[in-house]
Amino acid sequence: MAGRFAPRPTRTTVRGGHVAVGGGVPQQAAGPARVREWVPDGPLDLGLVLGPLRRGPGDPTFRAMPDGSVWRAALTPAGPGTLRVSAAGGRVRGEAWGPGAQWLLQGLPELLGAADDPSAFVPRHRLLAMTRHRRPGLRLTRTGLVLESLIPSILEQKVTTDEAYRAWRLLVRAYGEPAPGPAPGRMCVMPAPRTWALIPSWEWHRAGVDDKRASTILRAVRVAARLEEAVRMEPAAARARLELVPGVGPWTSAETVQRSHGAADEVTTGDLHLPGIVGWALAGDRDADDSVMLELLEPYAGQRHRAARLILLSGRVPARRVPKMPRWDIGQL
Repeated sequence: MAGRFAPRPTRTTVRGGHVAVGGGVPQQAAGPARVREWVPDGPLDLGLVLGPLRRGPGDPTFRAMPDGSVWRAALTPAGPGTLRVSAAGGRVRGEAWGPGAQWLLQGLPELLGAADDPSAFVPRHRLLAMTRHRRPGLRLTRTGLVLESLIPSILEQKVTTDEAYRAWRLLVRAYGEPAPGPAPGRMCVMPAPRTWALIPSWEWHRAGVDDKRASTILRAVRVAARLEEAVRMEPAAARARLELVPGVGPWTSAETVQRSHGAADEVTTGDLHLPGIVGWALAGDRDADDSVMLELLEPYAGQRHRAARLILLSGRVPARRVPKMPRWDIGQL
């Protein structure tokens, strides 16, 4: 590894603020934006639709603004791009910058749930009927991008969300490039597959990522093109392809296709909390496991993921019985 990577600036060598180390790409000038307006065919809540794409409050690729607009930085097949989405008067306005601007605008309707059919969901529990009534703007997003959902999902394997969000934030800010256009401060586009593959082992360690998760990401980015092809497959087939990568299991593949495909039926199994939440909400069983959860969701076949989303949005969760999982920062070892 010696001589393969240039030394990184540190606080002892550079003073006075943040140092960009992700390839040394300067902030791009804010050129004219490409614009697209779109009228959804029903209620639309930007926060509910795009919220699953946000990986923690400090996510460098996502920013929700006080005026209700949402900024998103993405690495598209056409290159990096920044998208700003706002809604007013029943219309949605998308503004985009960078090489990927046109690609982002073409996918704007699907990103906001145009390919989703909320009317296909028939509530069979009062709780879900009430939640759907209170949240009419819920639609399932479809990004059309696999790797940007797969990598953070791998980082979330068997750790607390705080640890995973921190790792994603540190790695994207260190190795991603600044978001094109007039994006809010410190927004970044996630690294390209080649860049992920060149992150040295000690930087994974400093970000709190153990060797197992780092190795899974490295195996995934080596076949990035084949994984991105999965976006054109049915969700079940896409999950099967993702799970060919050692270290990617049912939990990770489901979390990925829920975002990349807008998969309404791909419910997450293997989760520490979800079975108990679903069991408690639908049957008063806080000790439910995956098999019980799937049995309770069987009446919603075809819409099980939407049912789980509505349950989480209802706020009906069992009281905590044990302390929160402790956070371990392996970067301090």
